[in-house]
Amino acid sequence: MRAFHGQMSDNQPIRRNQAEKEKQLRDLKETLASMKSHTSPALKESVQRRIKELETELRAAAREKAVRAANRTEQPQDQQRQRRAPRRNTIRSM
Repeated sequence: MRAFHGQMSDNQPIRRNQAEKEKQLRDLKETLASMKSHTSPALKESVQRRIKELETELRAAAREKAVRAANRTEQPQDQQRQRRAPRRNTIRSM
């Protein structure tokens, strides 16, 4: 059976929001802390690599959010709220 577009089995990365990334980061740090001394070095390295990736993603997102907030405050009030032209009547809306 074929997968339809957007199905989880499409071999695409799972997109996570900010809160989910923070939760995953906490979980990975707990996992790394609870690993025994005889855990394979490859497994430890992969967890550490993922922790670093998540930290950089979260820092970049925070930086981007701060830049967007700064840009919003710099814009004049009339540019912040631009009104859209009213829609024309169509057959469906009549």
